[in-house]
Amino acid sequence: MGRVTTRRPVLRVSADSTRTRPDTLAAEEPLEIRVNGRPLTVTMRTPGSDVELAHGFLLTEGVINDKAQLLTARYCDSPGPDGRNTYNVLDIQLADGVALPDTSVERNFYTTSSCGVCGKAALDAVVLSTHYPPADDPVRISAETVFALPDRLREAQRVFQSTGGLHAAGLFDSDGEVLVVREDVGRHNAVDKVLGWALLNGRIPLTGCVLMVSGRASFELVQKAAMSGIPVLTAVSAPSSLAVELAEDQGMTLVGFLRGRSMNIYTGQHRIHPVG
Repeated sequence: MGRVTTRRPVLRVSADSTRTRPDTLAAEEPLEIRVNGRPLTVTMRTPGSDVELAHGFLLTEGVINDKAQLLTARYCDSPGPDGRNTYNVLDIQLADGVALPDTSVERNFYTTSSCGVCGKAALDAVVLSTHYPPADDPVRISAETVFALPDRLREAQRVFQSTGGLHAAGLFDSDGEVLVVREDVGRHNAVDKVLGWALLNGRIPLTGCVLMVSGRASFELVQKAAMSGIPVLTAVSAPSSLAVELAEDQGMTLVGFLRGRSMNIYTGQHRIHPVG
């Protein structure tokens, strides 16, 4: 399995000194996901939880909605220069009767660690078809619980503490208890790992749950949450205009700029109990 971090020498320059010292960096390596032996996508990710990542990706692409629809996930031979498997090619075998991913819409299947939805041929090619409409979820959450989520997410970010270079996604219940946290150089990969964990543990749809992300709330992250039945998405930074439009259309609660004891609630305000 690939390393989550790597060590490199760095020239440290300050106002009164210059010295060479080792630095810990977040690892970034390509992962090719194949379905029934056919290459589907390549994403730049932090090694680890690759099977969860693949499950979450296929869930949010609408290929599967139950873990029984996926038979096996195994690493393929991809020998590196020293003759060892690099664990960077994962082949997924779907169960009989499960349709292969639709490739009729032109897509750039190379996905960078910073953005996934920009690989679509056009925005109007993104089709959202969820089995678990978030609008139907009656959950209500106190503002105090929401205010506590960033600190709880940061406490669980083990690799971020040593590198400072990873995004995180955390899944919480309506009382703010941590269900799972995953880190990755790509914000969409971190979310896919969380949703893959949920799928593998029979927790889809994620009714009554909150997804917290360490960066901004993009259109793609709202889409992934909606495909999993998540009613509430919170983010440390800003949402995009399309993210807000999609959240409103899907009946989701979308929170941005969640910092300290303040937040902006863009949609679904009825799910958040006010302070006091």
